[in-house]
Amino acid sequence: MRFRVGTSEAGSGVHLVLGDEAVCLSGLSGAVGADLMGLVRGDVDVASLSDAISRADRVAAASVVPALPIARPGKVVCLGLNYVDHIKEGGYEVPVYPALFLRCQTSLMAAGEPMVRPSCSERLDYEVELMVIIGKGGKHIPEEEALSHVFGYTIFNDGSVRDYQRKTHQWTPGKNFDATGPIGPDVVTPDELPEGAVGLKIESRVGDEILQSATTSDMLWSVARTIATVSEYSTLEPGDMIAMGTPPGVGHAKTPPRWLRPGETVEAEIEGIGICASPIVAEEDLARTEAAE
Repeated sequence: MRFRVGTSEAGSGVHLVLGDEAVCLSGLSGAVGADLMGLVRGDVDVASLSDAISRADRVAAASVVPALPIARPGKVVCLGLNYVDHIKEGGYEVPVYPALFLRCQTSLMAAGEPMVRPSCSERLDYEVELMVIIGKGGKHIPEEEALSHVFGYTIFNDGSVRDYQRKTHQWTPGKNFDATGPIGPDVVTPDELPEGAVGLKIESRVGDEILQSATTSDMLWSVARTIATVSEYSTLEPGDMIAMGTPPGVGHAKTPPRWLRPGETVEAEIEGIGICASPIVAEEDLARTEAAE
């Protein structure tokens, strides 16, 4: 199944995407809720709504204005180094343990919303990533059981302000500027993709300019191995998200560096999942617009 949380003529909340059309599930059952947490927790089974879905009004899927799939995820865990060629282009040694960091809520936004280049830096970079949404929580999850804990997969663009990322050994500042991490728009359940989302083309671009292009088969730590590793130290909970790292081709590694510029639209695409498109705006321009309103 494919879900898109957002607003359409049919209502606000969780939409089931059926080809080019969508049905607002939140309008069919209050148990669905405003985001995917109701389905993640198992408050309602989509199969139980099949009759209502068949009778429901449909809207164009493209007309659903996206919102975050999970409005307030408990944890957003990110892998910093998970593709060998990206590790090398950044000047790092291939790690024996994944480089992990956390994203805060204010750094996240829905697909389609502007990525904000901060006024203090022009070095806003792009990082297309596969993102995992945890369905069943747990601690010390065995790798061989880990994929049964996945609710679905979506797309993440780990927008990074590189000079702030490099100010310290901890990457927190550069990875947590407001409105730099778009997620979505669609969440696809595991049965729609290869096991562990392996072998999917993953790409970022601005217009016809291809910035990154690789396959998820190149990941050092698979989805299952990553879930097992994270759950060694932290109890995973339903609705938690894990971003699986980015392939080579990031802007800071190019000569000259290729930063995202206001007026551009960056697209992050993963085969079988979709496209997460984000216009780039300067913080100072956004502030002027908001003040005028």
